[in-house]
Formats: sequence, structure tokens, C-alpha cells
Amino acid sequence: MSREPPPRHLSITVNIYYHGADGSARRFAEEMTASGTVDAIRAEPGNLRYEYFVPLAGGETVLLIDSWEDQQALDAHHASPMMTAIAALREKHDVRMTVERYVTDEGRGGAADRAFVRE
Repeated sequence: MSREPPPRHLSITVNIYYHGADGSARRFAEEMTASGTVDAIRAEPGNLRYEYFVPLAGGETVLLIDSWEDQQALDAHHASPMMTAIAALREKHDVRMTVERYVTDEGRGGAADRAFVRE
């Protein structure tokens, strides 16, 4: 009798570094939050995380960690009317972006990786 391997859970995380001048990246993130856009994105099906951070050595940078259950959920988000509003705010605040994309495979590593984590 063969055993099926446990299902692997894949998720996608996109780190977006917003760069601007004179506090524009921070104002962009603040307006995204104050306008309700952040809450609306967090409520979208498949969104796992949508959170802004200011790096210690970031100067004029704000980091967005944006995680989704799968590519389909991310594609639906990118096709939503919200993207037009986000693009308009980026233009308004004159911010530029650097993007990193990661695919997480929860089926690998597991206990071996957790041995290095202090909770």
C-alpha cells in the first residue's frame, strides 16, 4: 500500500519596496491605509497578508509584504479595479518600486527549518 505525500501548500509573497523623496513613500502608504484600500485588499479572497513596514535603514523606503494563497488569487487582485486606484496614488505621491517575488512551499523543510526558530 503506497501512501500519498501530504498536500503541499504553496503561497506567493511579493515584497514591494516603495521609494520616494521627502517622505512621499510613507505618505503613499498612509493614504493607502486611510482611504480604506488596504482593508479592501485584505478582505479579497486569497489574501494572506498586506502590511507596510519602514526599514530601519530605509531612509525614503517603505516595504509592503503582500501574500496570497496562490497565483489565481493574485491574478484576480491584479485584474481588480483597485489596481487603478493604487496606480493613481503611486503617481500622486511620485513613488517608484522595486519588487521581489517568493513562492513558499510549506511541504518542504518543516521541522528542520523550525529547529532554527525561537518563538
